[in-house]
Amino acid sequence: MPRLACWSCGRNIYATAPLASLFAEERRCPRCGARMNLERRDVERREQVRRQNPPADPGPPADGERRVEERRSVPRRRGR
Repeated sequence: MPRLACWSCGRNIYATAPLASLFAEERRCPRCGARMNLERRDVERREQVRRQNPPADPGPPADGERRVEERRSVPRRRGR
C-alpha cells in the first residue's frame, strides 16, 4: 500500500489504492488542500551499508578508549 505525504503541511496518509487510481479530490490533503505526493522516505535508497567495521576491527575496545589525550585541549567558553 502506498504512503502519501503532503509536502506542504507534512501530513502522512496510508492509501488503499495507488496514487494514479485515486480521484482528483482524493489526491488532495484533507488538512490543507495541497496535492498529495508519494512519500519519499518510504523506500530505502541505500545500496550498501555506509559504516561497517572491518573484520580486523570489530568495534569499540572492551578495556577503555583508544585515545590517549583528552578530547578538549582548551577549556569551554563560559556563558554570559
